[in-house]
Amino acid sequence: MAGGRTGSSGNGGVGASGPAAAPPAAGEMARAVARIRGIVRTHSERFEHAIPLIASENLLSPYAKELLISDFHSRYAEGLPGERYYEGNEQVDEVENLCLDLARRLFRCSFADVRPTSGTVANLAVLKALTEPGDLVGTSRLADGAHISSAGFGAFGLRGVKPVYYAWDPERMTIDVPRTREILRAVRPKLCLFGLSLFLFPMPLDELRPTLEEIGARAWYDAAHVLGLIAGGEFQDPLREGAMVMSASTHKTLPGPQHGILLGNVPDEEVVRKLQSGAFPGVTSNHHLNAMAALAVSLAEHLEFGREYARRTVANARALAQALHDRGFDVLAAHLGFTRSHTIAVRVEKEGGGESVARRLADAGIIANKNLLPGDKSPKHPGGVRLGTPELTRVGMGEREMVRVAELFDDLLHRGRSTEEVRGHAAELKQGFTTLRYCFGAGEAAYRYYDLVGRDPA
Repeated sequence: MAGGRTGSSGNGGVGASGPAAAPPAAGEMARAVARIRGIVRTHSERFEHAIPLIASENLLSPYAKELLISDFHSRYAEGLPGERYYEGNEQVDEVENLCLDLARRLFRCSFADVRPTSGTVANLAVLKALTEPGDLVGTSRLADGAHISSAGFGAFGLRGVKPVYYAWDPERMTIDVPRTREILRAVRPKLCLFGLSLFLFPMPLDELRPTLEEIGARAWYDAAHVLGLIAGGEFQDPLREGAMVMSASTHKTLPGPQHGILLGNVPDEEVVRKLQSGAFPGVTSNHHLNAMAALAVSLAEHLEFGREYARRTVANARALAQALHDRGFDVLAAHLGFTRSHTIAVRVEKEGGGESVARRLADAGIIANKNLLPGDKSPKHPGGVRLGTPELTRVGMGEREMVRVAELFDDLLHRGRSTEEVRGHAAELKQGFTTLRYCFGAGEAAYRYYDLVGRDPA
């Protein structure tokens, strides 16, 4: 920082921490680097042999991954294309304009901003743009599937807005529309957020739109989990059903980099400016140009391959849910076909509870997460697990393999098969599914560790 000084001043002032630490022993830091590389390689190898069912994870294409280690990683570009605060951004502007064009085309919208660096940052940008501290904002409860952004300890609390909770129908795993209409009319929130982290079925935007118009509330849709399904035509279409703006992360059912995005059909230029200002300088400075470039590639790939990928992702989720149900698991919303998304929810209290089951599955090579379900009180000890099919679909698994995955659950949790036996069967199943599909560069190794140097430091 200009004008600053570093190092010990010897004056015992702020930042002083006593005697200087001893210098590292010869070779110590090189060994630390080698150890870090080894740990990350082990992680890659673990997932290559595992059954990954985290609903919020996916795999990058080789062309997108390539851009993450490009020189874009080392640069800054505050502001909008053509209006930067740094020089040297001509190529960055070209790529960002392409990224914006691809986003508007994929989602058939007039407004896009690709500067948020994550889904939560995108949510903060919307809150910065459209609310003031103390405003009321409609949302779902965490136990009903909402994301932590809408909690008091998350983005809502950081902005200082107050949640107004929708009524919930646990049998249908969606908003109870008649009761929620009454709540909205009584409380009249300024902004209403629709979207979930446990996202099984579309939100009733069309049904609630007249009430939102009646009370003058704007509709905001958090599409993080279902962004790729929306783009692929396999879920609802929020921007045609009443949402003014969508926020999202870009690495779940849209298999892109970990980044964020804002999308919308915003008729008011003043609101456009507020959303852009919410992104920068509101909640970002530099917006991770390497990830933005990787996102541009991922959007192009989704325009090319996204419809088929989204279709198969949803089909796999429904097939896995049915196969688990057939084997005695309590899969939620069976009477509604379990899900219309990439995600299923399984109540596993009789198998030991979400925390225990998720740990046992992971030990057996099946990666899932514990999850709150309606009626649960403790996020650390919930009664459910959440399962998702984006990654297994990305490596080419289909409905037949989903049945085999359900058999592994049954073997471990109902039939008493050993962890080692199930882990071996999981690895055997995964052997034929370790290359990427639905992208340019299909057939490349999905879990490859890119060894750029070829050796550990001396």
